[in-house]
Amino acid sequence: MSHSQQQLTTALDALDRAFAGEEPFPVQGCTYCYGEQDLAELSGPLHLISDDMVTSVAMEVPSHWDDFPRLFRRLTPRIIRPVVTGQFHVDENLIASRLREAGWTTWDAPLADALRDVWSAWWRTTLHTHPSPVSVRETLSLITVATDTLRPWLDLWTATRTPAADAHLADLVDDVMFEFEITDLHMGFYDEYHATPELLDWLLTDARDRVDDARLDEPYLLAHHRTAG
Repeated sequence: MSHSQQQLTTALDALDRAFAGEEPFPVQGCTYCYGEQDLAELSGPLHLISDDMVTSVAMEVPSHWDDFPRLFRRLTPRIIRPVVTGQFHVDENLIASRLREAGWTTWDAPLADALRDVWSAWWRTTLHTHPSPVSVRETLSLITVATDTLRPWLDLWTATRTPAADAHLADLVDDVMFEFEITDLHMGFYDEYHATPELLDWLLTDARDRVDDARLDEPYLLAHHRTAG
């Protein structure tokens, strides 16, 4: 296990410990979609809640629950660990949006800080691992939308001169340059974060010497960059 992977494991274990004090509570919600047995399961011990039920809650709209923030907070360790290890089959953009809706940044400091440590460790691990369990675009999207900031993650990418980081960069460019999506790129399930201004500027300045892609020199793209600036 590499140093960065060990840091991520440590951060995930710390996340489990930080959230261990989240006690069970009587969960109430949409009885059309969830029966008494489902609600009883969600109201019981965390380790006895099935993976399928955790996935269902992660995908469900918040209005289905009487206290969505508390329910999502309690399930956070069961959601985040499989997300960052590529074993949670829910759109990463949706997870980011649900975290925002649950108000994770307003949670008690030990909980919010544990999540912040996971974001940092996950991003560092991604930049040192190619291919990674989760694509670099989806990883960047989740942490950007969740933290409502993009530039710090790009700055770390700039500072990380590894073959893996460069391979991820090539992957990202190939992805966002398809039909010039980069000129109007939003992140988040509900397009909460408009990433184009920061990401395009970064690709054409800080990261340009690391990408061998002639599409970045297209006059249309350069003109869009000048206009946006």
